[in-house]
Amino acid sequence: MSNIEKVDEFLTEAGIFYLATVNENNKPKNRPLGFHMLVNDKIYFGVGTFKEVYKQMENNPYVEISATVMPRFIRYYGKVVFDDDESLVKKAYEALPEIKEIYEKSGWKMGIFHLEEATCEFRGMFDIEKKYEF
Repeated sequence: MSNIEKVDEFLTEAGIFYLATVNENNKPKNRPLGFHMLVNDKIYFGVGTFKEVYKQMENNPYVEISATVMPRFIRYYGKVVFDDDESLVKKAYEALPEIKEIYEKSGWKMGIFHLEEATCEFRGMFDIEKKYEF
């Protein structure tokens, strides 16, 4: 199993994970997410382009994702890179048909992104067990 597959597997096991950004007042903002997909050795995430989180990532592309599967957790952080590849949006909609329906009815667009200059720390309560650079 590759290192990025290990990160993807942990996110899948966690189910819900948290994305931290910096808002317009230079304050931290955290929100739960559940969608991710591994495609061509990259983990992709999706958020609505109309949402604050999307604008925050445009303004400051450095984010952190955290997930917990007790008693361990991960910190996966790096620079957001938005991907305009429509095939990725299509794959996201295949995984989330209820989102596709809502977005298509509303005229909203899904912003797909992955992290570059990224690090993932697999952590116990007091130490880093493994650390991977991507």
